[in-house]
Amino acid sequence: MGNATKVSYFLLSAYSDTGVFKYLYFTIIMSLYIFIVCANVLLIVIICLNRSLHEPMYLFLCSLFVNELYGSTGLFPFLLVQILSDIHTVSVPFCFLQIYCVYTYVCVEFLNLAAMSYDRYLAICHPLQYNTRMTSNKVAMLIAVTWIFPFLAIVVLLSLSLPLQLCGNIINRVYCGNYSIVKLACSDTRVNNIYGLIYTVISIIIPLILILFSYMKILKVCFSGSKQTRQKAVSTCTPHLASLFDMSSLPNMLRIFLSLYFLTCQPLFNPVMYGLNMSKIRLICKSLLSRSMRKCFCPNYPGSQEE
Repeated sequence: MGNATKVSYFLLSAYSDTGVFKYLYFTIIMSLYIFIVCANVLLIVIICLNRSLHEPMYLFLCSLFVNELYGSTGLFPFLLVQILSDIHTVSVPFCFLQIYCVYTYVCVEFLNLAAMSYDRYLAICHPLQYNTRMTSNKVAMLIAVTWIFPFLAIVVLLSLSLPLQLCGNIINRVYCGNYSIVKLACSDTRVNNIYGLIYTVISIIIPLILILFSYMKILKVCFSGSKQTRQKAVSTCTPHLASLFDMSSLPNMLRIFLSLYFLTCQPLFNPVMYGLNMSKIRLICKSLLSRSMRKCFCPNYPGSQEE
């Protein structure tokens, strides 16, 4: 406690001087962010406006896409500012705001994927009971829990971190993290560590176990059923599995990309995978694209003036 100092900002030491390459990195990050926003917004609009997609699987997907928008918006603008900045500092209030956004995004992501795996488990392993067990009320409840629990849990997490007396202000990351701040504390952090462990188990470990259990049951059905059953189950679950297990091994690249993998690649890959693999969404996208092209290049084409 004797070495505690009043901290008004944090220094992000993981950034390095990239010289003129920072403009290249800025352009790449900006392009990725624009693509993420456009792709996720397009899929959200398609699901919301088409009644044929108002099914549990697509409603869970819509929730997932909304979370991708939320998570990327909580991170990418901050990255863009830091890339162009010569001094990589962040104020304490904004740092805790970013922690809130990033941590709720990750928790919602895992809970949403768990709900999706449960939906696929019922659809494939108990198809005759699917409509009675996956009702609209149950879908609404699962989506509500997916969003409400993380936002409440992170409030408690931050309420334990805010009063801490800090002995430094250097965070060895490219964005703010709660554990990085707790490590700077001069005071006792046992309560923070215990709650952090409980939060990790509830928000990540348990959903991950449920996801693995669901897909193990699904794979068992796939291998024991007919060839047509296996193909249908695999085609339905492939995007879900890819969304969760796309952590492919990478060479020793810049720390900024390694530390941001989950936060940047999930919002980028999920809309691409689901847009390409879900047949209904793919057909609607093709229909919208062809209709737009006809209106642009053939304004007098029959049907182009129907709206």
